[in-house]
Amino acid sequence: MLVGGFRLLARLRREFHYIRLNKAAKRVLVVGAGQAGAQVIQEMLREYKNIYRPVAVVDDNPAKLHFRLHGIPVAGNTQQLTRVVERYKANEILIAIPSAPKGRLREIVKQAKQTGLPVRILPGLLEIVNGKISFLQQTREVRIEDLLGRKPVRINLCDAAGYLAGERILITGAGGSIGGELCRQVSTFKPAVLLLLGRGENSIYEIDRELATTHPNICRKALIADIRDRNKMEQVFRLYRPTVVFHAAAHKHVPLMEKAPDEAVKNNVFGVKNLVELADQYAVKRFVLISTDKAVNPTSVMGASKRLAEMIVQHMVTRSKTKYCSVRFGNVLGSRGSIIPLFKKQIAAGGPVTVTHPEMRRYFMTIPEAVSLVIQAGAMGKKGEIFVLDMGEPVRIVDLAHDLIRLSGFEPEKDIKIKYCGIRPGEKLFEEILTIEEGSMATKHKQIYIGKPHPIDEEKFRKHLDDLEKWVVTADHGKVVEILQEMIPGYQPSKVWSKEMIRKSEGF
Repeated sequence: MLVGGFRLLARLRREFHYIRLNKAAKRVLVVGAGQAGAQVIQEMLREYKNIYRPVAVVDDNPAKLHFRLHGIPVAGNTQQLTRVVERYKANEILIAIPSAPKGRLREIVKQAKQTGLPVRILPGLLEIVNGKISFLQQTREVRIEDLLGRKPVRINLCDAAGYLAGERILITGAGGSIGGELCRQVSTFKPAVLLLLGRGENSIYEIDRELATTHPNICRKALIADIRDRNKMEQVFRLYRPTVVFHAAAHKHVPLMEKAPDEAVKNNVFGVKNLVELADQYAVKRFVLISTDKAVNPTSVMGASKRLAEMIVQHMVTRSKTKYCSVRFGNVLGSRGSIIPLFKKQIAAGGPVTVTHPEMRRYFMTIPEAVSLVIQAGAMGKKGEIFVLDMGEPVRIVDLAHDLIRLSGFEPEKDIKIKYCGIRPGEKLFEEILTIEEGSMATKHKQIYIGKPHPIDEEKFRKHLDDLEKWVVTADHGKVVEILQEMIPGYQPSKVWSKEMIRKSEGF
């Protein structure tokens, strides 16, 4: 008892003495009195005593109220956050509940933001286990993806090692959000050569330099090329002989493509046609097309062009030894042209935040989730399948706007106004992920489904493509939209492309 007592006194002195003397340390209120909260408090007391000072804990378990966690009082529940912050003069709030459901986490963040203090979060336990040992070093600002109404999708990519390791991999659109993340994740599987292809020289330069730092041992080739240029693309295939192709390059902006259907088709249809045919000609082992949920029963030119790209992939399967597939997913958080960067700019400017319609809903994924699906699909695809991720329930855009405003330290409608600007041409209130005809079949991965391919009349399909190419060359917008409607079951053009508008489309 004497030996133990002396050791305990020495430890108490070490962990509390300097904290009490150092008044410059941040006063932290910890949300969560569980194991993660205890670990964070212990680290603050032991290793970060000159930086952080835990002053109180809140937890919704009544049994823990008025107890102490490593000497720090459990002073209330999450409903009493504001009162506890004022009583203990906290400077910062740390949410240490890694297992909290997304809906509950959303409520806690909302309550914490009402105090006006900076809010940090401890991510999921899997992120901690896969990263550094320190819990406290893993804390970060609350991100919008923390508030999505579902758990992050985690896909085991072990299967991918078999078809990526030692292969010559071509990634088109490598400078974009999805293409860049593909480059990062594919590099971890040690390909023989990684071909980074895109039109924008700056974005290709940036991803090339990043990989030179993070994966210096990977052989890379940065290629500036346009997928619409058949001769140039044939030269790339002839010189570098890729064995796996991920096609991420595409025009994606719905309203802009409504005004330029010829450009949407040139890039999203005939660019894909070039790559699909060259993949067959040069004996590529696997070809993965990145598609979108807007290809399902499309109401936009962009969605119709991506649906046609899926059909081209399915059409090639019948006469090629290459294993083709498509991957279809919803909106990607933080990607170029997505609503999150737009909302952030509008909030920084003082508002208003523009939302098209109060009931508009979308499926959302993070960039790493989307790319892990793409890589996994490449391992499973064989016969033109369309792989779809179970993305949970769609999210209301206005709810996303409210969350982002609060994360920025403001109150919706009070500090930052929300303005409804109306649905733009080509947009839908709700997106779908599968047509009725496609149905859905489960795979060995419980969150990935397969849409059954549509039968295609090959002769009629080729004739339509020839006609479409003729009208694209002449930039006849009306004819382009007419042929898209003939080729794609379920395509309902927006009012911009009504029959009257099609007749008057010259000079549009």
